[in-house]
Amino acid sequence: MVQLDVIDPHEKGGYVLLVRLKEGSEIRIGKLGTTQYDPGYYAYVGSAMRGLKQRILRHLRKEKKLHWHIDYLLEQANVSNVIVCKSGNSIECDIADAIGTMYNVIKGFGSSDCKCTGHLFYSPFSFSDKIMKKLQSIGMKPSLIPVTNGSGTL
Repeated sequence: MVQLDVIDPHEKGGYVLLVRLKEGSEIRIGKLGTTQYDPGYYAYVGSAMRGLKQRILRHLRKEKKLHWHIDYLLEQANVSNVIVCKSGNSIECDIADAIGTMYNVIKGFGSSDCKCTGHLFYSPFSFSDKIMKKLQSIGMKPSLIPVTNGSGTL
């Protein structure tokens, strides 16, 4: 289970799914095509301006229609934690810009509706603490929410 009771159902904002891919894998990601994803840690940045809690819960469900780029990756990987930044404004690109100063971006992933290079970032090492500190340094108030069911899916 995920401890999302701290989020009001109508809350808006941005989020970061912290994802672990245990084994390298070739994954076909919609129109992006097939790409090799190395084992390690990924941070996916998204936004939900009409229901942050429901969007995160959707990402964690195993049974869902594949719609966003992240849906394809999550068929192979597990979410370990979620970072939530509540805001009435769209801050997704601000979050992506901040993380992009520290980690390698996967070009085109998750950014088809904006001008960002990408909204997925890679590290061979766990990076939740560093991302939290970076978001705090740019004036955001991130909350780290663990995914406690062990599998990263619902």
